[in-house]
Amino acid sequence: MEFKKILTTASALLLAAGFAGCATQTELKPSGTKFASEAVKPYIESGELPGMITVFNKGNVAEISCDGWANVEKKIPMTMDKMFMQCSQTKGFCGVTIAILVEEGKLSLDDPVSKYLPEFKELKVRSKNKEGKWVTSPAKNVLTVRMVMNHTGGFPFEIPTKNKKGWPALSLRDTAKEAASQPLLFEPGTKVKYSNTGIDIGAAVIEVITGKNWDIFLKERVLDPLGMKDTTFQPTEEQLARSISLYMVKKGKKAEYRAFMKAMPLPHNGPTVHPSAGAGLWTTAADQLKFYRMLMNLGMGDNGVRILKAETVKNILATSTRPAGMGNYSLGLTANGKGQFGHGGAWGTACTVNWKTGELRLKVVQIGGNPRPWNAKWNAAAEKFFAAAHDTSDTDAYTGRMQ
Repeated sequence: MEFKKILTTASALLLAAGFAGCATQTELKPSGTKFASEAVKPYIESGELPGMITVFNKGNVAEISCDGWANVEKKIPMTMDKMFMQCSQTKGFCGVTIAILVEEGKLSLDDPVSKYLPEFKELKVRSKNKEGKWVTSPAKNVLTVRMVMNHTGGFPFEIPTKNKKGWPALSLRDTAKEAASQPLLFEPGTKVKYSNTGIDIGAAVIEVITGKNWDIFLKERVLDPLGMKDTTFQPTEEQLARSISLYMVKKGKKAEYRAFMKAMPLPHNGPTVHPSAGAGLWTTAADQLKFYRMLMNLGMGDNGVRILKAETVKNILATSTRPAGMGNYSLGLTANGKGQFGHGGAWGTACTVNWKTGELRLKVVQIGGNPRPWNAKWNAAAEKFFAAAHDTSDTDAYTGRMQ
């Protein structure tokens, strides 16, 4: 116990020191490679790409690079403590909280959503009749928690209010009520439609079960235990002051600054901002790395705190929960069936981990628009990193204490 205390204290001190630049956890040894920096450098020099943070991690070895600018005009460099919008990467956080309740026996993935939210008891499905006219009819299939979390519930990407006013416009419970009042796009469980709405409904179920706002439950059971102090739906003014600026990109042109996106309008904090489990969570690269390394290490954080059992992560987060033939998706996370799972975000962020191979790929940018030619180069850089010979001799000793 004394050894773990000393190790945790040392980790915390070095992590704090790392906030001054592009460095992070003491457990990770520098690889000495610069594959990511070399891949994105031409685009940063041309101004097409403002900046990017990259982490390639194999076992206990990592290539960590902060390239370009968090703000081009002010020449503010990228660092691991810069705040950014995760957008759809928020879905994985909801998936973890659902998994916690499943593990504790408080929830079954095949529970009807109406068991917790009565407004979903009598749903309508929209379809075309023989004359080609849109009609509605009672849903035949029971909508389950599994379906809302893996995008087979039949919901649109967003409800009308959020389409007009943005992701933070309504509380989770009000989002669920509006969703229940609208006809479904198809019979629950029969097709796939990527949907922020479904994930929001999953979070509303959590609120009923726990008696707490979902963001509070997330903070108590995931964020605080992992030491993710900069991950929030309500960034402070100090946090916003060190955020990565948004840019729009266009082919062959310099990226243009954008004050905000319609889906995440101003202000970014205050009483008009509500948590959305489908999108909207702010974080830093340093914080996000803690979350995804916890997933890679099958539920155990780098600080020795266990969030989930290993079997839970393997079976309902890293494994598809969809019916056969409907693609790979678990609870708010993509999953390839070979140990790899993770998610991306609308402004270009992405992170995947593979628990079988001990690999992590993290990318942080804040951009809208297309094309994004650096993505192919970045992917090729990742392959070079993982194909290279790395000294991971300490990995077994490190992961051994994580069991």
